[in-house]
Amino acid sequence: MSNPFPVSRALDGPAAEHARMVLWNRVPEVTLVFWIIKVLSTTTGETAADYLGDALGLGLPVTTLVMSVLLAVALVVQFSTRRYLPAAFWTVVVLISIVGTLVTDNLTDGLGVSLWVSTAMFGVLLGITFGVWFARERTLSIHTIFTRRREAFYWVAVLFTFALGTAAGDLVGETLGLGYLWSSLLFALLIAAVAVAWRLVGASSVVCFWIAYVLTRPLGASLGDLLSQPRADGGLGLGTTATSLAFLIVIVALVGLATVRIGSERRAAVRESKRADAASGATSDAASDSASGATGAAGAPGGPAPEAA
Repeated sequence: MSNPFPVSRALDGPAAEHARMVLWNRVPEVTLVFWIIKVLSTTTGETAADYLGDALGLGLPVTTLVMSVLLAVALVVQFSTRRYLPAAFWTVVVLISIVGTLVTDNLTDGLGVSLWVSTAMFGVLLGITFGVWFARERTLSIHTIFTRRREAFYWVAVLFTFALGTAAGDLVGETLGLGYLWSSLLFALLIAAVAVAWRLVGASSVVCFWIAYVLTRPLGASLGDLLSQPRADGGLGLGTTATSLAFLIVIVALVGLATVRIGSERRAAVRESKRADAASGATSDAASDSASGATGAAGAPGGPAPEAA
């Protein structure tokens, strides 16, 4: 069966895998910029939801409906792309962070569901998502999200990570009463511990990625509350409007940088494939000429015998 996501046959091993990921993957490579945008998206989602629900007075149900419709539109655009496009991808992340937060808020504030229950429930739903994803695709790696079916599993998992992170973060905050600053430090230290486990201990990169992904939700929310909430409540008093706009500007700038970078990487991958094809063709031509020459020498009447080695 031919590979539906081909790269040059002259490339093999890590070079081929990297080229395939750059050219065809539907989600970004995990880099420092990825994590920065992820945390900023989470913070923007937290403050934007507060702004729409409280400052504009839309209330929780209307805010949830509006954000869900916008998320559905963004997902249609994302699934219509052939491969990773930073603007489309990160728009979905920002919106899904808002919707994931609102799902938990509706359960807790609207229906009175305990944070213990919602944390356990979303943990189970995330586990089920991973189980079905692995059963169908035999991998949970985000480096091979080449098909829309894999991407669908990815976005369902992302939604549950935001809902779980919201519930678990609120639970820790209410149970321990740490405040915004210390909560931010706590979740930052937990993420650092996950990074150490991956880098130094050799823990599974897939497991570490998804644990860190969950933890960035309460980290981003704590940072957002620290910046936006009044000083009397332990924040810095910048307000939800200023915080959301400032973080959104940084996100747009980093997404622009990511757009330039992925374009450069794709052009480099294409050039490398062409060079590999050219080198492979030259090697094949040389081998063919050598074989033809050897055949002609052996078959020529009275031709000289091959020299002894």
